[in-house]
Amino acid sequence: MPRLSVWFIRASLLYLLLGFLFGALLLAQKGISFYSPVWYIFPLHMEFLLMGWLVQLTMGVAFWILPRFSIGQSRGNKPLILISFALINAGTLIGILQFWFPVVLLIGRVSEVGAGIVFAAGLWRRVKPHGVL
Repeated sequence: MPRLSVWFIRASLLYLLLGFLFGALLLAQKGISFYSPVWYIFPLHMEFLLMGWLVQLTMGVAFWILPRFSIGQSRGNKPLILISFALINAGTLIGILQFWFPVVLLIGRVSEVGAGIVFAAGLWRRVKPHGVL
């Protein structure tokens, strides 16, 4: 498995753990009602599980599993994929600041969309019809 895929998948698993922790706190609050402001972490719970875990896991597996080139760099443009990794994590982590600075949520979303665009650009040439070299 390529090193970048390992980074994507390990980071996604960390977000999964954090998302589950936040979800557990929300469920406990729903059943026991120990601290009502815990509901403010619901957007973080969604952000960590959707963008941090699901999207990032998908990106890591896509980078690993898409067909490789037979000549040159087998995985294509790795610097673009590395930039995509940085952007998706920056956007997800910037989401934490949304409670104190609401405008940063837009910055985080732009970073996440940018990560998707850069990731697609990095893998564009690896997506090809069956039988084409």
